[in-house]
Amino acid sequence: MKFLPFCRSSSLTQRFVIVAMALVAWSPCIVYATVDDALSFAYEAALPYYKQGYSIRKDAWGGDLGVRDKKAMSSQLFKGNNYWFLMATDVKGASLSVHIYDDSGNLVDAESWQKGRFAGARVSPKATGTFFAIVQILKSPEDRTPWALVYGYK
Repeated sequence: MKFLPFCRSSSLTQRFVIVAMALVAWSPCIVYATVDDALSFAYEAALPYYKQGYSIRKDAWGGDLGVRDKKAMSSQLFKGNNYWFLMATDVKGASLSVHIYDDSGNLVDAESWQKGRFAGARVSPKATGTFFAIVQILKSPEDRTPWALVYGYK
């Protein structure tokens, strides 16, 4: 093969190209696997609230963030309901936070907690409207930490 002149064997060149293409094709799967793992941990964090009668939505958010980076997710919440937003990662040694804000930027958590790679925030909206869950990686041994956020209501 002429495009890799340093290789004398065409079968060696072909193997190299196949392995390189397989690694490129597999790399998105590796990233998604860690977000899927984080999602499993987020549903684990939601289990006690499910047992308390909260309906846990199938809707979920996820991605990866650097330490101290924040991301906002918007959601339509309804007056009269209680909501728990639960965030998790699969990275040992990471710390997370999640807080809920109204559309004016006011913190509206009724309560919140943070336990290592898990975090939660509860809100009881006084009015129906758009609210924002702000997630943050407080510390992590990784440069980029995969996370997932789920929520439930009752």
